[in-house]
Amino acid sequence: MTNTNTDTKKRKVAWGITGAGDKIEEFIQIMKEVKKEYEKTVDIQVFVSKAGETVLKYYNLEKEVKETFRYMVELNPNSPFLAAWMQMHKYEFLLIAPATSNTVAKIACGIGDTMLTNAASMSLKAFAPVYVVPVDFEEKILYTKLPNGKEMKLRIRKEDADNVRKLEQMDGMNVLDDPHKIPSIFKKWFGQ
Repeated sequence: MTNTNTDTKKRKVAWGITGAGDKIEEFIQIMKEVKKEYEKTVDIQVFVSKAGETVLKYYNLEKEVKETFRYMVELNPNSPFLAAWMQMHKYEFLLIAPATSNTVAKIACGIGDTMLTNAASMSLKAFAPVYVVPVDFEEKILYTKLPNGKEMKLRIRKEDADNVRKLEQMDGMNVLDDPHKIPSIFKKWFGQ
């Protein structure tokens, strides 16, 4: 008797959301499109920092993310135990998008005192790839949209951009300058 079941186990991706509000709606829309394209082969699970949860609530996006993805919120640096799961290669890669300047600075300096910075550090130690999309990629002035529709003028400081350059030099670290490059990661790993 032959097995006609063609259903295979889905490969997992860990998506980390930090407390960055800039382009947060865009990040979520891109990830929803990626999920739809790869829904038969890839399980995208969301790991939200404490600050990320606050931002998702502020932008009224928490419900949308919870309804679309498996959703876990940071309790402490080891809970959920993402760092260990990354070390054991239970996920193909870790994607932190968006990444705040705080998260970028901590990872660049080897500080793992949050769920996502700890997971990034442990991933790199275990040769598990990490992809980061920093909101403060280069030194400049930018305008970001607030939940009420107003624009806020922000300065990306030299120090923040310098930390991104440090990330780019780290072995196993992949830095993207635009959320629209996220689908190319999935294409690289999973085809289509």
